[in-house]
Amino acid sequence: MDALRCLPGVGPRSAQRMTYALLQHDRSGARRLAAALDAAAAGVGECERCRTLSETALCELCASERRDAGVLCIVENPADIQALEDATDYRGRYFVLKGRLSPLDGIGPAELGLDALEARFRAGAVREIILATNPTVEGEATAQYVAEMARASGISVSRIAHGVPLGGDLEYVDSGTLSHAFAGRTRFQ
Repeated sequence: MDALRCLPGVGPRSAQRMTYALLQHDRSGARRLAAALDAAAAGVGECERCRTLSETALCELCASERRDAGVLCIVENPADIQALEDATDYRGRYFVLKGRLSPLDGIGPAELGLDALEARFRAGAVREIILATNPTVEGEATAQYVAEMARASGISVSRIAHGVPLGGDLEYVDSGTLSHAFAGRTRFQ
């Protein structure tokens, strides 16, 4: 039960239910789960170019010749890549920060690998970055920091839009989101 509690969103009760379910009803499933986690922990590393999770030195996206190496989307976590791949037709490459700037928590540029990102900027292959950090205070600060780095290298910078979700009712949207959406409005065509 204690081991399952290391997962995000799994509290004591959820961990207890999972443990009992595996031990009472699906011991072979428990063994498969343990083997899969052991294999993943031993075999999954980091892509040397974008820093996402990968079983090979270069992930599938970085190894693909069909991706545009001149466009780089900056995300906070490997899961963000999957979300963008599932929802968009983006065909550039990625860079995973593995977090966001948070001086109070001791997370600075070095912890996010911004030296490696800056080296990619200086190499000259990147012509545009798309900032896709989360719309939190830390995510916005991180986006601003990365944008300044990119501009110093002559790279075009854009930011994903934030605001009212598709199908959302304005009366139910929180004031921060609504204010951000209103301030970032675009011309209607």
